[in-house]
Amino acid sequence: MDQVKIGKFIAEQRKNKKLTQAQLAEKLNITDRAISKWETGKGLPDSSIMLTLCEILGISVNELLTGEVIKMENYDLKAEENLVELKRQKEEADRKMLELEWVIGFSASVTFIVLIFVASFLSMPSIVRILLIVLASIIFAVGMGYAIRIEQTAGYYECNKCHYKYIPSYNSVLFSMHCGRTRYLKCPKCQKKSWNKKVLTK
Repeated sequence: MDQVKIGKFIAEQRKNKKLTQAQLAEKLNITDRAISKWETGKGLPDSSIMLTLCEILGISVNELLTGEVIKMENYDLKAEENLVELKRQKEEADRKMLELEWVIGFSASVTFIVLIFVASFLSMPSIVRILLIVLASIIFAVGMGYAIRIEQTAGYYECNKCHYKYIPSYNSVLFSMHCGRTRYLKCPKCQKKSWNKKVLTK
């Protein structure tokens, strides 16, 4: 998806409607800085306001994502291209999030081990030792909690029995047995428990 092209298209359609960036921002209940960011190709409208934006500008979401007015004979083709591109972008974002999960988990674990080692073997007042252990525990708990949240929401788990792909609840991921990113979960479709693999595509 060409963000610069989309940005220019938004600016063009806004001007056609004789709206300033500030007026459009007011209608969308956002800042005019956000409008400027879109129009310079530095970002895209959030999905929560995309329909309202299109309604104000008198265009379709398909046209917005394409960055041009679409002729009727090309409409279905452009819609398919946009869906494929959105899917590709989601998969890429999920892949990056799962890489971040490893970094967060590894960093939290190393920090925990180092602080516990320091608290256990170096000479220091008891209160400092306790504070180090508490700090290590907090860093580990927060880091792992965030890493598990990423694993839960990025991509899907695939049932080993019926091959249904789904996003489980946070608690089911947190309390399930696991080996890497393969977890022993109950499939919401077939209701059977099995080792479910993490996958990026649905």
